[in-house]
Amino acid sequence: MAIDLISTLDGSLLEGFFPEGWDLAALDKCCSMPPERIAKPEPWWHKRFEAVPCDNLADFDAMMGHEIALEIANARKAKKKIIFILPVGPMGMYKWAVYFLTEWGVPCNHVHGFNMDEWSDAKGRTLPARDPGAFQNAMEQSFYNPLGKLTVPRGQRHYATRTQLPRYGGQIAALRKRGARLVTVFGIGRVCHIAFWEPHFAAEFKSLKEWKAQEYRLGAKLHPLTIEQNAITSFKSRTTLVPTTANTIGPGLFLKSDRIIGGADGALNRGMMWQGLSLWATLHHRPTPWIPSTFMPTLPGRLFFLKELAGPLEPECN
Repeated sequence: MAIDLISTLDGSLLEGFFPEGWDLAALDKCCSMPPERIAKPEPWWHKRFEAVPCDNLADFDAMMGHEIALEIANARKAKKKIIFILPVGPMGMYKWAVYFLTEWGVPCNHVHGFNMDEWSDAKGRTLPARDPGAFQNAMEQSFYNPLGKLTVPRGQRHYATRTQLPRYGGQIAALRKRGARLVTVFGIGRVCHIAFWEPHFAAEFKSLKEWKAQEYRLGAKLHPLTIEQNAITSFKSRTTLVPTTANTIGPGLFLKSDRIIGGADGALNRGMMWQGLSLWATLHHRPTPWIPSTFMPTLPGRLFFLKELAGPLEPECN
């Protein structure tokens, strides 16, 4: 007989662990859908949003990179500036974006890049720019530097430091007034965050309107599952090295996007994965501040995902 986790929470160590606004039964219902249901739209999806399955990681990286490069090339052709809010995770798409832009010979001096988050201490102080663990260093090495002479000018690269992040909103608004398009590229966290905007922040706001107005947070406290996700994906399982706080953009910026380009590639090996529930919740749970990623399908764009994340999400021993 299967054990029902939801009915065993009282008095367990997991009591109070999940964000208080999570309806575990509703989440489990999303995850119990058949794999062929994953890309079928819900009533709240934007009419120009679609979920795009990818057979493998190589296809995922290339398709997502092509999407980024095409946005840049199209903006160049239209003689318009373009703003990107950029993640450090997923990352494989950047080499392909560089490849396509280089093949096409597209200069990127019309591009303005804003990193969506950065590790910090509780006061918002970040790692040195060239630190191996800094997101700024990762972006320079994976995207800006490989573009060579075609690259984004240094003055148009913005990082989520405690001095730069509070200025993002004004800078992006000014560029949009001049006709620039805003594109947010994103991954989905284990607890369905966008950037490091965590689900438990929802408890602080009296209304959805107030939650949606938040543009950033310095020294944001991360959920334990976010910390463990990053231990697995970025720190070779060494949880003791993962920061517990970060600077991050908020819904007041990413929900203003003219278009989104998302990615879910959280499969490991031997059938193991960390992102199946997160993907299903993002696509098929009704939008709620307690699950920030559920708002992304309400915007125009694409979410690329590895087919195996669709499941079926059934237990097995590995």
